[in-house]
Amino acid sequence: MKITQDTVCIITGGATGIGFAIAGALAARGAKIMLADLHQDKLDAAAAKLSAKGADVATVVCDVADEAQMRAAAQATIDRFGKVHVVANNAGVALGGAPGAIDMKDWRWIVDINLIGVAHGVEIFTPLIQSHGEGGYFINTASMAGHGTGPGMAPYHATKFAVVGYSEALKQELEPSNIGVSILCPAWVKTDIHRSSFDKPTGGGDESDPMFQTMSDVINSGLDPADVAEWTAQCVEADRLYIFTHPEFSGAIGQRFAMIKADYDACSDFPAFQKKDAG
Repeated sequence: MKITQDTVCIITGGATGIGFAIAGALAARGAKIMLADLHQDKLDAAAAKLSAKGADVATVVCDVADEAQMRAAAQATIDRFGKVHVVANNAGVALGGAPGAIDMKDWRWIVDINLIGVAHGVEIFTPLIQSHGEGGYFINTASMAGHGTGPGMAPYHATKFAVVGYSEALKQELEPSNIGVSILCPAWVKTDIHRSSFDKPTGGGDESDPMFQTMSDVINSGLDPADVAEWTAQCVEADRLYIFTHPEFSGAIGQRFAMIKADYDACSDFPAFQKKDAG
């Protein structure tokens, strides 16, 4: 998809981090931008920065987990710009913990934002994109955590794997409508994602905790969001399904594939699964 001055984009989680950087990369190509986020003050600051660079930008306060608010954000976009082409379902949070020790309220919180928030974006905006017949695009933010796992972050992995699978299906289903799909799958990027768990329903969070400090050091050593955003824009224009950002993680992808293939091949040794001679 070519991003031009006629392209209208909405970015959730757009006031900071990767979302704001994506808005900047798209605006640099001339696109009109609707920033959606939870906090008006952060939206105002983000819009001011983009406007100073000549962007045509508007804002809307929106909780992606709330269907009514997402529908209101869609209507605000139509009211302001007349139509919408690109939807970046970027808003997300992180949640970790040990199995058996994670409150179900926190589970529902992360699922509602990371997965249902994406579903809201797709279900609400797909008819709007189809209605003008000009084509469009979904950028769904997942993570490398949607392709490989590690201990301590099972809820996050669960939602990001879900976004990957959902988006793979959407790629096939929306192609006849000239609507593309990309899945953004970064590893470490300099954002505040590690602080998002402080907002979980059960509360908590201590920046003096050694585990938090370790995670903070790792994230702060990550990629600049602006670089991730520029690569994202290039991948959208190239119609790439997966947008990966860290070449050094290719080994982990290969190990996962090898593990899956080994166990898949093992099923052929089970007598009940072996093909019988048709004759």
